[in-house]
Amino acid sequence: MSQRTVLRRCVACRKLLNRQQLWKITRDYQDGVVLDSGMGRSAYLCRNEACLEESWRRKRLQKALRCQVPASVVEMLQKRLNHCNDSVAKAR
Repeated sequence: MSQRTVLRRCVACRKLLNRQQLWKITRDYQDGVVLDSGMGRSAYLCRNEACLEESWRRKRLQKALRCQVPASVVEMLQKRLNHCNDSVAKAR
């Protein structure tokens, strides 16, 4: 048996990608909006600056999750993005 690839769509650019290539943002029924965990309504986002900005500017995450997304969640995603970019720069 082969492993099936699970595809999800980025809420910003609408590209269909492997779930491992995307960030998962979830509206958890207990903890509010959380990253990479929780049960509830989920939205997926590409791991790049353009999609993060687009999702915030056009309120794509809020629409997908049907709730207000705290600025702290976006700040946490921005830190992850900066950390990933720093790691790539150091590898070069």
